[in-house]
Amino acid sequence: MLRIAPSLLSADFGGLAEAVGEVAHEADWLHVDVMDGHFVPNLTIGPPVVGSLRRHSGLFFDCHLMMTNPGQYLEAFRDAGADGCTVHVEVGDTDALLRQMKDLGMRAGLALNPDTPFDAVAPFLAECDLVLCMTVFPGFGGQRFMAEVLPKIAEVRAALDGGGWPAELEVDGGIDEETAPLVVQAGARVLVAGSAIFGDERPWDAARRIRAAAEKALPGGTVN
Repeated sequence: MLRIAPSLLSADFGGLAEAVGEVAHEADWLHVDVMDGHFVPNLTIGPPVVGSLRRHSGLFFDCHLMMTNPGQYLEAFRDAGADGCTVHVEVGDTDALLRQMKDLGMRAGLALNPDTPFDAVAPFLAECDLVLCMTVFPGFGGQRFMAEVLPKIAEVRAALDGGGWPAELEVDGGIDEETAPLVVQAGARVLVAGSAIFGDERPWDAARRIRAAAEKALPGGTVN
């Protein structure tokens, strides 16, 4: 199943509920970028904003925690309405964090940066509900898609399929109508798009176009 997950990082923070409403009918998940100013050089939002948005949306909240100490906040995000949280393999304590998320009743995701090798996540694939391959270095929206990550996406896809593990494979960074087919062909099925959606005058239409482009790259699609 292909999922489109608009990223709030590129939305108007002065009207987040309205922004979510504009894309709700074209979105499968809502991607919430949480940055702490330490793991990445930017600050965004926390559990209070997630809780506020939860009252306005029934979408699946996919919270990407770009934080050095995510374990201290997982329960707060769960209580605020997060359906799933994703932590970075680079911060360590991976086994404990995955277990903590599952014990809290959330889907447990594991992310890796563009320069982090596949081997860093390979030991944890059986425990993940989601693997997120970053196709930009996290911190800021609007960055150029890094095509050099495509072989790693394919490597994760092959490992998941070969192991019979059900984790979903997500990509985040520079996803638009041109790059969506590339990551789908590599094996991704959850596509996070920020500026390509919320930077459009008709964000709902942008999300629809990205989905259409991606669907053509699925097995049996029509990508040339």
